[in-house]
Amino acid sequence: MRIPSSPYLLLVITMLCWAGNFVVGRSVHGDIPPVSMAFWRVLATTAVLLPLAGRELWAERAVVLRHWRLMTVLGVVGIAAYHASVYTALSMTTAINVSLVFAIVPVVIPIFSYLLDGERITARQMAGIAVSLGGVVAIITRADAAVLLGLRFNAGDLWMVLGMALWSLFAVLLQRSPARVPALALLLVLSSLGTVMLAPVYAWELAALGGFAVDAVNAASIAFVVVGGVIALTLWTHAVAKVGAAKAGLFTHLTPVFAVILAIVLLGETLQPYHVAGTSLIVFGILLTITVPRAARVRSGN
Repeated sequence: MRIPSSPYLLLVITMLCWAGNFVVGRSVHGDIPPVSMAFWRVLATTAVLLPLAGRELWAERAVVLRHWRLMTVLGVVGIAAYHASVYTALSMTTAINVSLVFAIVPVVIPIFSYLLDGERITARQMAGIAVSLGGVVAIITRADAAVLLGLRFNAGDLWMVLGMALWSLFAVLLQRSPARVPALALLLVLSSLGTVMLAPVYAWELAALGGFAVDAVNAASIAFVVVGGVIALTLWTHAVAKVGAAKAGLFTHLTPVFAVILAIVLLGETLQPYHVAGTSLIVFGILLTITVPRAARVRSGN
């Protein structure tokens, strides 16, 4: 699997995949129970990755076993608990609210980075986060204060708050994974662990709510989130290793932007001025954060 060299391009593609996941997850929430969606997504991801990365994983098995505690935590936080929280949220609230909550990730990642690794965030980065978050709010509220004041949060939004916190923690802990383990092999380990951890919860949900119809729409939806998830997590892993969790996290502000674009393309909605204004703020905020002032480059010798 050839990976583009630019970590920022990887992050843009990742956010496009995540936006599609939110849209699809919400569209089938009435047909597929949340834990069922999470379990089959993770299980199918493991099945897809096994022939692609099984040999690499076997070659690095000693390294993986030495880091079994970290792998277990990553599997719980970033695979099992995160996916269960997201699909539970999508079964109770709108994709717009889920996107809004997920957009807070760039604010939470630096907090975990500081608490766990002592990594400080610069004033320039904080300004970029604020500008970009403003763009997200502009898109979601259609630049209308009345819409913002009228937003109501329910239990699904709280589940997404949990999911957002889990993903932020996962992004920071992911930087501690051994560099010599290839991205796909690492993802295979984590998805395998996530499958095992979700299995008993899935069994409970199956007994309580029953299964779901295996029809063309449901099968295609699961296939979409599996392929998109493999691509997204692989690219995210590469990008975080290159630019760090704080900078990578800022790109989550693009997720609502792509969600709007998908709605325009797939649902026939119309491009509005607030879409353009909000996207411009997001792009400016990202550029403000990832670019280094000339004086700093001179001091660093770059």
